[in-house]
Amino acid sequence: MVAVIDVISEWIPEQMGPGAVFVLENAGQTGEPEDPFWAVLSCPRCCTLGLITRKQVSGLIPVICGSDYCSAQFFLKDSQVIPRKPN
Repeated sequence: MVAVIDVISEWIPEQMGPGAVFVLENAGQTGEPEDPFWAVLSCPRCCTLGLITRKQVSGLIPVICGSDYCSAQFFLKDSQVIPRKPN
């Protein structure tokens, strides 16, 4: 799993490597009102693309990969990927 987030400025899904983040143009306008979608993240382990919320971007709640075969769970802090510790 990569340890650093790479914020990209142009939406080219084929070029999003592990840990790439693209902030949505309509960030904060879709999803749940109390925690709207904010960006697209490429899983730092398997590169599966998924929407992440404002709370996930700010590191308040963990990101869990949505892939059927990847179990990555991590927090985003600044531009770092911090693996979630098991309970």
